[in-house]
Amino acid sequence: MKRAQLLASLAEIRAQIRAAGLRSTAPRVAVLQRLQKTSTPVSHADLFTELADQGFDRATIYRNLIDLTEAGLLSRTDVGDHVWRFELRREGQRGHKREHPHFMCTDCGEVSCLPGVSIRISPVQGAPRSLSAKNVSVQLKGLCDRCAA
Repeated sequence: MKRAQLLASLAEIRAQIRAAGLRSTAPRVAVLQRLQKTSTPVSHADLFTELADQGFDRATIYRNLIDLTEAGLLSRTDVGDHVWRFELRREGQRGHKREHPHFMCTDCGEVSCLPGVSIRISPVQGAPRSLSAKNVSVQLKGLCDRCAA
């Protein structure tokens, strides 16, 4: 039963890649499989470390992260530490891809998603146009529960 579920999952991943207009290659499948197993954004370096034993080099992993991001399957985030982190774009309400804020611990550097948090931004006169177009990202920083204890 588990093997059948795994194969169905692989078939779904391959179909998702093809539906985004990309070829379904082993590195792309491996990247999406790995990102399905995490609930937090992951850096290129972390992904490379986890996938290196499958024979993929750094450049291959990076190129596929960029391709999957440009195809709309991944989101790319910088929480202010100049490290790009990648995560699956999950379906939100009414079929739209949902953006969400992230939290970064100022002590240990751990980054976590805050998908259940709602933040409302109301632009005032003189604010950048990107606020009105909702073309912004929200990042919160502070101490995580582990570091605050």
